[in-house]
Amino acid sequence: MDMSAKRHLVLVLVLSCLWGALSMPDPKHREDLMKTEASMQTGGRMVLSEKEQQLSSRLLQMKSEEVMRVDFPPSMHFFRARDLIKESPIFSLLQKVPKGAALHLHDFSMTSVEWLVKNSIRFFFSSQIPKPLPQCSPWVLLEKLRALTVNVTALDDSIMKNLTIFTDLDPDVAYPSQDVLWNRFEEAFRAVSGLVTYAPVFRDYYYQGLQELYADNVMYLELRAMLSEVYELDGSTHDMIWTLKTYQEVTRQFTADHPEFFGARVIYTIHRGVNSTVMAQVVQKAMQLKKTFPDLVAGFDLVGREDPGRPLWYFRNELSLPSDKGLQLPFFFHAGETNLEGSEVDQNLLDALLFNTTRIGHGFALLRHPVAKELSRKNGVALEICPISNQVTKLVDDLRNHPGAVLMAEDHPLVISSDDPAMFGSSGLSYDFYEAFVGFGGLRSNLGTLKALAINSIRYSSLSTQQQDKALAMWQKRWNKFIIENT
Repeated sequence: MDMSAKRHLVLVLVLSCLWGALSMPDPKHREDLMKTEASMQTGGRMVLSEKEQQLSSRLLQMKSEEVMRVDFPPSMHFFRARDLIKESPIFSLLQKVPKGAALHLHDFSMTSVEWLVKNSIRFFFSSQIPKPLPQCSPWVLLEKLRALTVNVTALDDSIMKNLTIFTDLDPDVAYPSQDVLWNRFEEAFRAVSGLVTYAPVFRDYYYQGLQELYADNVMYLELRAMLSEVYELDGSTHDMIWTLKTYQEVTRQFTADHPEFFGARVIYTIHRGVNSTVMAQVVQKAMQLKKTFPDLVAGFDLVGREDPGRPLWYFRNELSLPSDKGLQLPFFFHAGETNLEGSEVDQNLLDALLFNTTRIGHGFALLRHPVAKELSRKNGVALEICPISNQVTKLVDDLRNHPGAVLMAEDHPLVISSDDPAMFGSSGLSYDFYEAFVGFGGLRSNLGTLKALAINSIRYSSLSTQQQDKALAMWQKRWNKFIIENT
């Protein structure tokens, strides 16, 4: 019996219980309904061992205390809640949870800004003083600036504030609209770009990013990367092939240094603001890269803010090139990262599915699209839900009201990821797991939920079935160790 048939049977049984409810409802029927609902959530049918049940009960007790707090973190903007989350015993435990894979993470926001500032910070590496940028003061050698600064820590903090969108101010005052927020977001990306695309830093930055994921008990990564031009001190530059080979080499080195890390793949991306001519060239390049690096390049995606960007349907001819040529280029489209119901952009969810997207990035608007929602479930197209990102970009205020809460209650195909953690003052996956587990799941989600989310992240990855099985076997060993050490 398939899942749809099972759900239909459950509803029939529920209706039969309710049909004759003219007098006092039967407590047994009430209990059955509650169990049925609980079984339908993410991880609801997960069979837990005795030790897992013990840890799950402990988690429930911890959450019972957490939800009673006046300053309940999921109800607050993450910039205000971050320090409260750090102090949470649930967060401490979630950091230890083997989380599987990070499937929605961007290249220039995966590694902490603090590492950049303290290890390699310069806005541009050059053997000579570069020409001043328009409306900017002359370039100053950072070494000289530090020597002239009394409080170096304050200097580093001021630099870091320019490389993230995190603010100590009231975030609603600092970013009164999505336009203001996104403008600041893109400014921060441009600032970071000049640092990360210097070849020696590029290697170290990526290795450090893998290190931070590994420290947060993440074992596999699918990285969205624009494959930007990387430069050397003499002004020479490297092309996409060099960049991909560097990702490949650094990943191999990291897995050699950390045998419990399974690996990484790259989803090649382009900004959705380009025109049709550029898009055609980029899609052809993506096909070529997929052919040249079949085990490294997972597929292709469009990035950038959806609302002012061109919708997927605008590029229908260009995105049809792979199928027209009989070539395979998996898509991993951002879609539904919007509140503009009924607009052309709002149709990206349906269009992404029409183009057979492998996964959907964000999918925040999915609840407003019943057809897309059903197709996503039927075809096993998972949503990459990024709770903190959706809140910071002003799609939702209280994460208890995030569409992910409904989707988790229905065990819709989904994974939890962190999008741009360095930009948000976050890191790894634990903060987003906290928001999903405590905010989306409330008191109902349990250890089975966490286990299912981790397994989902591997099963909905771009790895082959054989690779998924191998990765799951590695994950299971880490999970078993986690259970033993925490019960």
